[in-house]
Amino acid sequence: MLNLEILAKDKTVAGPGFNRWLVPPAALAIHLCIGMAYGFSVFWLPLSKAIGLKDSVACPSDMGFFDVIFASSCDWKISMLSWMYTMFFVFLGSAAAIWGGWLEHAGPRKAGFVAALCWAGGLVISALGVYSHQIWLMWLGSGVIGGIGLGLGYISPVSTLIKWFPDRRGMATGMAIMGFGGGAMIGSPLADKLMKHFATPASVGVWETFLVLALIYFVFMMGGAFGYRVPPLGWKPEGWTPPAQKSESGMITTKHVHLNTAMKTPQFWLIWAVLMLNVSAGIGVIGMASPILQEVFAGQLIGVQAAFNDLNPAQKAAIASIAAGFAGLISLFNIGGRFVWASLSDLMGRKMTYFTFFVLGIILYSSIPSLAHAGNELLFVASVCVILSMYGGGFATVPAYLADMFGTQMVGAIHGRLLTAWSVAGIVGPILITYIREYQIDHGVAKAQAYDITMYILAGMLALGFLCNMMIRPVDPKYHMSDEQLAKERQLAHEREAASAVSATAGAGGGESSAVVVVLAWAAVLIPIAWGAWTTLQKTAVLFK
Repeated sequence: MLNLEILAKDKTVAGPGFNRWLVPPAALAIHLCIGMAYGFSVFWLPLSKAIGLKDSVACPSDMGFFDVIFASSCDWKISMLSWMYTMFFVFLGSAAAIWGGWLEHAGPRKAGFVAALCWAGGLVISALGVYSHQIWLMWLGSGVIGGIGLGLGYISPVSTLIKWFPDRRGMATGMAIMGFGGGAMIGSPLADKLMKHFATPASVGVWETFLVLALIYFVFMMGGAFGYRVPPLGWKPEGWTPPAQKSESGMITTKHVHLNTAMKTPQFWLIWAVLMLNVSAGIGVIGMASPILQEVFAGQLIGVQAAFNDLNPAQKAAIASIAAGFAGLISLFNIGGRFVWASLSDLMGRKMTYFTFFVLGIILYSSIPSLAHAGNELLFVASVCVILSMYGGGFATVPAYLADMFGTQMVGAIHGRLLTAWSVAGIVGPILITYIREYQIDHGVAKAQAYDITMYILAGMLALGFLCNMMIRPVDPKYHMSDEQLAKERQLAHEREAASAVSATAGAGGGESSAVVVVLAWAAVLIPIAWGAWTTLQKTAVLFK
């Protein structure tokens, strides 16, 4: 039976000789699993035919809402299934905000352990929901319980990675958060293969796929949770000296701000607005990238001079395949941007990195209508890819921005509170884009021009983000924790005891790390990433034929 004491934070302190490069693959193992939240749409179509198998069996038109939820004799609409997305990100932000403070005291291993139980357990409950055809069990399992696992898993490595890599904060968090963006790249094709394997004349193969994924994710996430180690108090990389406060006019603090105090500072809310505006604009492009390519370029994509509405079903299917390749391409830029931009922020500074996002973003968003009307497919695709790289980069850079502003003591918890900006953006972005497009089309605007105003509005949102970022200054010293408050917080976080327990934990896997172990740890996460990237590139190749 598992001894739960091994989950305690003071049991995870690294001993002498521990290789800090073992921590990023542990974080990636968790983020690659929970990142499948982005890929859940792969289940919608099969689940919409779970009863009818070949064709959906519609529920009676006079059936009430709650009757549909509990009905087991008719199929679910995709609109009902897609509520899962809203639940994922609402509960992700809520869980991160509510339990971020607990995580700082409990440590990353315990948070990762609970995240694994919630995410994998939620999939098991969802499997039961599919098997019994009760959609409320899916909402409860993956939406609520799994969403809580998303929040805890997402923020579990942030504080630890920043403390292990004080010299490369952006790169360290970029590596982990890259995994969240890449989870669907691996999980979606894997789920597709599993559903085809388990499909029978009596089943679409979804509940069986959920159970297999639950097992795989549980093993990987547990491996990540038990791979976490925290540095002893006062640790720093060998040969590294903290730089003097000269970069970005002293924007990197050596002090610390308490979680509850951070929310009283203007810096917190300015960074909150910066993230929300950047993400809202990016989500808008993600949501419209495929339809805008099809509706604006239409027949041009297959060498036919015809508007979208003038294409026959076979031609529309052909351009839909090209659009699917485009979606795969932008997902790769979303993933790569998380690592590249976050790493560049270590050189450029966090504030300048966001300035780059906003200035370059305003130019690209404003240019897209002109590129579309000119029929320049190459520049259009390149612009959208750069935009999506900055969307991902915004997520990966913000934890280091928070550490620069508020110190590292409670950065994971502060990051958790900040993720409510993501929840808001997840509602604002799609609603804004959808309603503006529909309003214009209803008022006679051609589909090829229906996105122009939207792009200009998104550029305006980025201009607001630029102003918010410009107003960010170093935190006033009055908000910093006193030495006594910091000592008390470190005691609550078991850091004082941890520092004296280094020798005790060294014999429990926290000490000397061999090169072979490091290589194997990285291979465990890089091999699935490479497989997912290759699968995506094969689909993307359609775009360039």
